[in-house]
Amino acid sequence: MRDCLHSYMKVGIVQLMAFPDGDTLASIRKIAEDPFFGAIEIASIPDDIRAEVSRILEAGKLVVGYVAQATILAHKLDLNSLIPQQREAAISRIKSAIDEAYSLGASQLSVLSGPVPTVDKREQARELLVDSLTQLCGYAQSKGDLRIALEIFDRDYDKKCLIGPTEEGVQVAREVRRHYPNFGLMIDLSHLPLLKESADQAIKAARDYLVHVHIGNCVLKDKNHPVYGDKHPRFGLAGGENDVEQVRLFLKALMEIGYIGEGKQNVVAFEVKPLEGESPEVVVANAKRTLLEAWANL
Repeated sequence: MRDCLHSYMKVGIVQLMAFPDGDTLASIRKIAEDPFFGAIEIASIPDDIRAEVSRILEAGKLVVGYVAQATILAHKLDLNSLIPQQREAAISRIKSAIDEAYSLGASQLSVLSGPVPTVDKREQARELLVDSLTQLCGYAQSKGDLRIALEIFDRDYDKKCLIGPTEEGVQVAREVRRHYPNFGLMIDLSHLPLLKESADQAIKAARDYLVHVHIGNCVLKDKNHPVYGDKHPRFGLAGGENDVEQVRLFLKALMEIGYIGEGKQNVVAFEVKPLEGESPEVVVANAKRTLLEAWANL
């Protein structure tokens, strides 16, 4: 397309993924200084720099998302655990994350489901996940307008989460949304090959509940690859699944359902991570070029 992509979407980036080993404050400032980005996603911020981070985010006019997935994965939390104490601990920890998200001016907090149990326990686990998400949405709503998003992950290769197939994510969203409009789904392009789903299939299935998207890459076919699975390497990596054409098809599907469009400012966020020895700045530049080329080919 010839129109400026920034007139059709707000481009974001997951800070802790793009700059995994650097100075948190410096990398947030770097993103805020880059006019290509209108949104940023951050995880928990240390107390000693939180006030400065808040000032940077506000001054930069950035839409802020809070990625509680980092907390969930780091602490092995499970929002669909069949063990009550474990599920209660996960809910409590994410409520604290909701408090921090509000303190940082975030408009959205995202989570993921817990590990997929045996087939005979999946329906019970899904019901427990719905209950956990309902509690979190109620807590968030009691304090303001923070949105809660459930990110759809793979079930078979890496994270092995309950949710899981997009259609099952839609079932969960339908239940939670009955009570809380501040809930929705997040789809990540990098997860779709792991789910064996096309962009068109996943996005159109989730269209009524889709509130956020990520674009990234994954390695699926070579189990011996150093970033096999859900590791979010740069676009076009040898052995990877996603590059310009896959991003183009993803954008096409988003446009067809109206998630992006003229005058729209919904977020499309990069989730890319440098391999060992790679420059974060170069990987981010790669992501920008990939998006721009995909957009030009729409």
